Amino acid sequence: MRHFDTAATTRALPFDRLIAALRERFAAGCVVPPRHVHEIADGAGGTMTSLLMPAWTTGPGGARYGVKIINVAPANRARGLPGLHGTYLLHDAATGVPLALLDGDELTARRTAAASALAASWLARADAGHLLVVGAGRVAAMLPLAYREVRALRRVAVWARRAEAAQALAARLRAQGLPAEAAPDLASAVAEADIVSCATLATSPVVHGRWLRPGSHLDLIGGFTPQMREADDDALRGAAVYVDTDEALRKSGDLIDPLASGALRQEDIRGSLEALARGTAPGRLCDDERTVFKSVGTALEDLAAAMLAEQAGDA
Repeated sequence: MRHFDTAATTRALPFDRLIAALRERFAAGCVVPPRHVHEIADGAGGTMTSLLMPAWTTGPGGARYGVKIINVAPANRARGLPGLHGTYLLHDAATGVPLALLDGDELTARRTAAASALAASWLARADAGHLLVVGAGRVAAMLPLAYREVRALRRVAVWARRAEAAQALAARLRAQGLPAEAAPDLASAVAEADIVSCATLATSPVVHGRWLRPGSHLDLIGGFTPQMREADDDALRGAAVYVDTDEALRKSGDLIDPLASGALRQEDIRGSLEALARGTAPGRLCDDERTVFKSVGTALEDLAAAMLAEQAGDA
């Protein structure tokens, strides 16, 4: 069994190949059962939450079965440890033989950014070159690197609640060859951007629809529970909306709340990444159209990334 630590997982998942692997896997499909969630007493009066995300395929590309385990331990802050740890174990789906163990945190972050870029390949204007990243965490730092594989970025702006975090990320991106700068004012930055990509843990809207320009593409990554929101109702109203999977309609406050208020209608939701990859849903229809992509993550993406890493290990 191969072991991919953080650095090896990064090397095995370059964004150009990862975006292509996601496109192929969404088109081909795989089996994705519901995730398992377990609450485990930590012995000190608290709990750790463990999420198990399985997926498998016996189709083209080989019979593979993978499981991601994400452990969330809020009490780790007091212990001086990260609050989240993830691993991914890939098996032969026919024999059950373990094939590869990967860093689940790095795999998750990279496939999340790659999924956003994949969506933008269909939904952002062909000439979109100004990207605004809202947030300065792990996924936010990867978004420009993924987006530049699908659009020619002329300008990258970064906004975060802490100005120093935005400035630090912009500096890192410049060191990686991107034309990045920190944005001091979010409303102005949104109004200027062709693509607005949000990777935050916001529980109330950060981006407002009145700021978005015609023809823009809004990418919402962070709101993965019904209590979380990154955009207000106006950001969804009148837009062509797409999701990574239909699970987003049940999990994300960014969709649940606008659907409940009437700002978003079921017919405004044009399709998923599977439908886009298979050509059964249209992408952007015209340059003036506003598009929105809402993702909550899927084990299909994890499996596609792990299979790509296995191939890289064989090279």
